Formats: sequence, C-alpha cells, structure tokens
Amino acid sequence: MTEYELIAGLKQGHEQAFEELVDLYKNKVYNTCLGFVQNEEDGEELTQDVFIKVFENIGSFKGESKLSTWLYRIAVTQSLDFIRRKNRKKRSGFLLSISSKPENEWQQPDFFHPGVAAEQKENAAVLFKAIRQLPEQQQTAFLLQKLEGLNQQEVADVMRTTVSAVESLLQRAKANLRKNLETYYKNITK
Repeated sequence: MTEYELIAGLKQGHEQAFEELVDLYKNKVYNTCLGFVQNEEDGEELTQDVFIKVFENIGSFKGESKLSTWLYRIAVTQSLDFIRRKNRKKRSGFLLSISSKPENEWQQPDFFHPGVAAEQKENAAVLFKAIRQLPEQQQTAFLLQKLEGLNQQEVADVMRTTVSAVESLLQRAKANLRKNLETYYKNITK
C-alpha cells in the first residue's frame, strides 16, 4: 500500500489501513516517546495515545508533509505535554526538606533504552539523563536526529523550523551535553 493509499484508507476509516499504519510506525513512535519520557510504561501509553490522536485527527491531515513527519510531530508533542504535566504534578506536591540534594546534582539514572547493548546500558542511562536536562527544542532536535536517525531537513520539517535553526539547536545541545556529562563524571570520581 502506498502512502497515498494508506492515508485515503485512514480517512475512510478502514481498519486494515489503521493496522498497517500501526505496524509500520509503532516502533518509531515508541522509540521517540521513550527517548523523551525514559519510562517503558509511559512510552507504551504515549504510543497508544499518539495512534489514537492520529485516528481522531486523520481528517485534518492535509498532506503538506509526509505521514511519518506528522506522526513524529504528534509523538513529540504528546511526549513533551506528558513531561510538562508530570513536572507540574511534581512541583505542586514538592516539599523542600533540609536533607534534600540540590536540583542540579546528578543521581544515577534508572532508565534503560531497549535499543542499547547490555554493556552500554549504564553509559546510555547517564546520557539519557543528560538529554532530559536539555531545553525542549534542543532535546527534540537531538533525539530526532541521534535516536531516530532523521536528517536535519526531516528534523526541521517535524519541528516546523529551518535547517539552520536545527543545526544551531544541535550544536547547543551537544555543548550542553558535554558540559552536563563532564559535571556528572567529575562528581562520580570524587
């Protein structure tokens, strides 16, 4: 089935078209969501939410971008919205105790991405924790390019920005990651 046929089938409400869409993109959507939320259960839930959103909103898809670009946009938006909601809940219930650690102090993360080799899991967990500290735009550009393998033009399409803006975001993300990871490794060697 071509992308055009798939979109037509989705707009007509054909179950087979929706099943094919899920089969084609479930891993990419899951990995994108997982890269942001760093929790398998949340990643699975968000993946379902993305496909529900697609099902509900396919009628508004104008075809101005590729279907995959639209899916990535929805996955990124759903993931960032989830993180914002989660952070609001944390802030509203947060009580600062005398013994609490400063917010910027690193702790060993407990998240492991399923696409990472077993011997690299600890390093990957540290990297994902550092990625999580990036501003949203930098985090999005970095995850889409490095985790999903999108080229800069595709990242720009998903983020609705220019290639030069993506280049700038990636440079700043790498600089921030370098700084955050240096801080982490200095702290664990003390």
